[in-house]
Amino acid sequence: MIAESRLFVNGGCYTPHMCGRFYLTASPAEIRKQFKLEKTPELVPRYNIAPMQTSPIVIAEDNVRGLSAARWGLVPAWSRDLSPGAGMINAPAETLEEKPAYRKAFSSQRCLVPANGFYEWQAKGTKKQPYKIALRNGVLIAFAGLWERWTPEGGDPVETFTIVTTRASKLVSEVHDSMPVIIAPADYQRWLTAPTAAAKRLLVPFAAGLTIAAVGERVNNIKNDDVSLLQPAMNL
Repeated sequence: MIAESRLFVNGGCYTPHMCGRFYLTASPAEIRKQFKLEKTPELVPRYNIAPMQTSPIVIAEDNVRGLSAARWGLVPAWSRDLSPGAGMINAPAETLEEKPAYRKAFSSQRCLVPANGFYEWQAKGTKKQPYKIALRNGVLIAFAGLWERWTPEGGDPVETFTIVTTRASKLVSEVHDSMPVIIAPADYQRWLTAPTAAAKRLLVPFAAGLTIAAVGERVNNIKNDDVSLLQPAMNL
């Protein structure tokens, strides 16, 4: 996880742990249709979403799905401050019922994290080569997530989330040994509201239709957030 190791590259932050960056370029209309939402706020395309930044999540309260802006990095409701979030951007699937920080959220506060793809880095000598991993044609996907609502004394609530990870599929294992859990559309409701025993069965590597491609090093810097980050790397 990000708290364990950070490398600063080109003035930005790169984390070797999965999943440390993703992107969301779908329009509000696409998100509304895919997740069967009544309404979707205005969103701008994001090409380099990093820990501690805000991104939309889909939650189900009173069996009604809604889109909420949340900070990436889970902060349990009982935390004294927001600092634990830096160490909880990922929740390994095997720890969801063991770790106190995840147990409550896994039981009753699961979410879907819309994305069009994610990035991973592979060591090549002394360098780290970034890759983008997505469905063919960049189709909108959903990561399995957990969310919490943390409220400071006398302040406004802050919603936070973490992305659940599992072992890598054969394709992703070429560059990393773990990957985010991807939930198929037919299983959205099960992940959001089913008992934990049923939800646990979804915590497996997703392989159908994934593609992987090397991209340029500009993605290493979190200040860079534009469509060129998705272009194939040259001169590999």
